[in-house]
Order: sequence, then structure tokens, then C-alpha cells
Amino acid sequence: MQAFRHCGLCVSRGLFLSRTDFLLSEGNMAAIRRVAVCLNLFRGTASAFCNRKSAVQLLRVPEVTRTDVVSFSVGSGLCAVPFTQQVENLSHESLIRRASCLITDSANTYLSQTTLALLDALTLYTKALHTLIALQKRYLNSIGKLTPAEEDSIWQVIIGQRAEVGDRLDACKRFESNFLNAISICELSADAAYSSGAEHSSIALKTSLQVAQSKVEEMRRLQTAAEKSLAETKADEIQRMAEYASSIKLNDLEDVPEAYLRED
Repeated sequence: MQAFRHCGLCVSRGLFLSRTDFLLSEGNMAAIRRVAVCLNLFRGTASAFCNRKSAVQLLRVPEVTRTDVVSFSVGSGLCAVPFTQQVENLSHESLIRRASCLITDSANTYLSQTTLALLDALTLYTKALHTLIALQKRYLNSIGKLTPAEEDSIWQVIIGQRAEVGDRLDACKRFESNFLNAISICELSADAAYSSGAEHSSIALKTSLQVAQSKVEEMRRLQTAAEKSLAETKADEIQRMAEYASSIKLNDLEDVPEAYLRED
């Protein structure tokens, strides 16, 4: 700093002199040399300061560079991720196809519920039939061996079981009506889905319909077999009761004295 102030005095002194005297004076020439040295010193100091500032900036470069790299990597990552969500097609055909798929799903749900209800009703009805068959066979095997009170008790149980069979049959008819409606809805829904372009929904619904019908048909075969067995038991009951009545008549006739059988 002293050198700077000294150079400044030299320069200011030289400015007040004339150009010729200033150039011819040895003192002025020495002052010029001193000014040149001061300028070189100032230039070196300025360059050192600039170099130090540049070094500080260079020390900060990795942070900036790191931030830029991270930003670029995040941005490039986002660019690399494919966007799977596309703009939905809102044409009339796509909307109708979507609506038909919803209809097939609803129809499939209705079909499953009605099928389950009908299968349960048929199962309970078949069990009630087998219980009634067992009671009637037990009664037939005990004809003529029971007291009037025991016979009356068995008949009360048989009458109650017949009422239960009738209630179960009514439930089967009610749920069968719902099942038939479900079949009609499924057939219409499958046709609508197929015509709208939703072939997969149509095929799936038709497959579910076939499975439901096969299960119901299998349960109906068991029901038919139970009803046939009940009919055979009733026929056997009628025959056995007729035989028992005829045997009672014969016993009564044998007990009547011969005098009452003779004609006057």
C-alpha cells in the first residue's frame, strides 16, 4: 500500500510539469520507472486476487456440478419412465362396450346368488323328502304292532313332515323363478356384450351360465329320485293299509258267532 501511495505521488508530481521537462528530467525518468514497477506490482496483486477468487469458485464448482448432475439424473429418470396412463377413448363404441361389461358383471352376480339360493332350497327339499320317506317306512313296518296312542303320535310326526315338505317345495318354486329370470338376463347380457365387442365378458358369462345350469340339473336329479322314492313308498303304504284292513275284516268275521251268520 505504501508503494501505491508513493506511485500516486510520483504520477501527480509529473502531471504538473511540462511534457518536455518531464521527459528530459532524470528524476522524471526514474519516476516513470517507479510507476512502471508499481503498475507491474498492482497487476500481479490483481491477478493473484483474481486467481484466489477463481480458486474459491473452483472449490464451489463440485457442489454446483453435483446439483446439476442430480437434477439432470432426476429429470432423465422421469423421462425414462414410460407413461402408461393414456387418454381414454370416449367414443360411443367404447362407452357401450364398457356398459355391456358392467351389465355382464351384474348379471353374473345375480346368477350366482339365485343359483346358490335354488341349490340350497333343493337340498333342503330333498332332505325333507328323505325324512318323510323314512318316517312312512317306519310306520309301515310297525302296522299292527303299535298301540292307538303310538300310532297317533307317529301320524302327527308324519303330518308335520309333510307340511315341511310342502314349504320346502314352495321355496324351490320361488327361487326357481328367480333362477329362470337370471338365465334370461344372462343370455341377453352375453349377446349384448358380444355385439358391442366385449367378447371376453360374453364368453365368461356364458361359461358361468353353463356351470350354474349343470349344478342345478344335478340337484334336480337327486330331487326327482327322492320324489320317485316317496311315490313308491306311498304306493306301498296304500297296499299295506288295504291288506291290513282286509285282515282286520277277516278277524272280525271269525269272531262273530256262527248263529249270527246264518240266514233266518
